[in-house]
Amino acid sequence: MAMANRQQHQPIQGITKQAQVVVVMVPFPAQGHLNQLLQLSRLILSYNIPVRYVGATNHNRQAKQRVHGWDPDAAANIHFHDIEIPPFRCPPPNPNAKIKFPSQLQPAFNSSSHLTEPVSMLLRALSCKARKVIVIHDSLMASVIQEARLLPNVESYIFHSVSAFAVSLYAWEQQGKIIEENELFPRDIPSLEGCFTAEFADFVACQYNNYQKFNSGCVYNTCKLVEGAYMDFLEKETLKEGNKHWALGPFNPVTIPERSKKKRFCLDWLDKKARNSVIYVSFGTTTALDDEQIKELAIGLRESKQNFVWVLRDADKGDVFSGEERSAELPEGYEDSVDGIGLVIGVVVKEWELRDAVVTSKIVESAVKRLMASTEGDEMRKRAAEMGESVRGSVAEGGVSRMEMESFIAHINS
Repeated sequence: MAMANRQQHQPIQGITKQAQVVVVMVPFPAQGHLNQLLQLSRLILSYNIPVRYVGATNHNRQAKQRVHGWDPDAAANIHFHDIEIPPFRCPPPNPNAKIKFPSQLQPAFNSSSHLTEPVSMLLRALSCKARKVIVIHDSLMASVIQEARLLPNVESYIFHSVSAFAVSLYAWEQQGKIIEENELFPRDIPSLEGCFTAEFADFVACQYNNYQKFNSGCVYNTCKLVEGAYMDFLEKETLKEGNKHWALGPFNPVTIPERSKKKRFCLDWLDKKARNSVIYVSFGTTTALDDEQIKELAIGLRESKQNFVWVLRDADKGDVFSGEERSAELPEGYEDSVDGIGLVIGVVVKEWELRDAVVTSKIVESAVKRLMASTEGDEMRKRAAEMGESVRGSVAEGGVSRMEMESFIAHINS
């Protein structure tokens, strides 16, 4: 409570009695979630709407340090509310766990409950200064923003960090409908059984079942050019409630900033390769690979004889600034054996049904060759390039995502 009182007496910078609308972002404490709402903050700022980005101190620090393409500290009208929370357990990732979900992050997820009171106090303070307060919260942080429903000039919007397809599929199954072959859902959708720990499944159920009844709409980091059919499906599903859905993506910058003159080994290495000849291999921030799987990946990439950049890293802990990271073991002499072909800078192509099994080097080799050295792969990469060009066009003036964003901005400003 003492911490909450300190929060209450902090000045609300950047807000005057004449302020019209202020946006409060409440992200979930995992990298993919933190980054998406920070990128959305950048877009909303471009409409001269002040943004509050609220989180635990170390998670806000993580979001700022890992962002690319712009400097959030230099952005005018974005204010980071760093909330000190009690220390929580920070176990290392377990690459040998039977369920591959990053359970080492669960203590960080649970710790988000400590944000409830400080966030409530912030909303109350802002509601006295601004004509309207817009809360955009991660779908897994619904319990933290419950004060919003008690304040007459505060509206809350759910941000879904996953695809519109995934949300649609969840809504379909929640109604007890059987997945049958149709224009929306293919018959052979793999099961999610075994993907989540029981503790995380309970956490999600609590957020969805107990706290998401009061909201004014949903936003997604997707584009109608890609997922228009699923956005239409979701609109129809919530027609009675009157909730709207906005496809505001892509959130991340779609143009590459001019490269600084500072030497960067990886980019210099890439500049020496032919265009479209390098495959990038990475498993994100939550995947922990055991030594056997790392070895099979390493051999498969080498034997494919294709140029590659492989980001080999351990999965995040709940606090990325604490403790040491596990160093992955590559086969002896591996980096010398791929000199000129591969660059390891730190990781699939994996059949979903085999997610609990080690993917052999032969499967990796075959998959890389299929993508990088076959007619089928050429067509796949051509389609991806065309889709990328369309998505980049969607955020330009008159593009579908730009119009969605302008619709959302007009809505929250009304």
